[in-house]
Amino acid sequence: QVQLVESGGGWVQAGGSLRLSCAASAASGRSTSTYAMGWFRQAPGKEREFVAAINRSGAKKYVDSNEGRFTISRENAKDTVYLQMNSLKPEDTAVYYCASAGTLASAAWVGSVAYWGQGTQVTVSS
Repeated sequence: QVQLVESGGGWVQAGGSLRLSCAASAASGRSTSTYAMGWFRQAPGKEREFVAAINRSGAKKYVDSNEGRFTISRENAKDTVYLQMNSLKPEDTAVYYCASAGTLASAAWVGSVAYWGQGTQVTVSS
């Protein structure tokens, strides 16, 4: 069992930046650094969608429409993954969820994520 705790969400004006963090911990006390980690988001009335994922070695995958505004990174020693979000737009407003899965590919698809965080709200005002 892996627990994921997100932080860093909040309110920001369009054009601003936020950095989300997700701390992972395993019930067994073992490191979670072997897992691939990802970020998804869900806006009101919409389906949860993939944003970015990263595996233990640092290989990354982004949604095709990323436009270079979002950057995912991780610190294996801290079992933490980050999502740096720049040039935020009102349409980025959503609850952002941290996810964990066995592989980079599975961390990029809603149907194959093994663990989810509770989510953190990001609100971008125009």
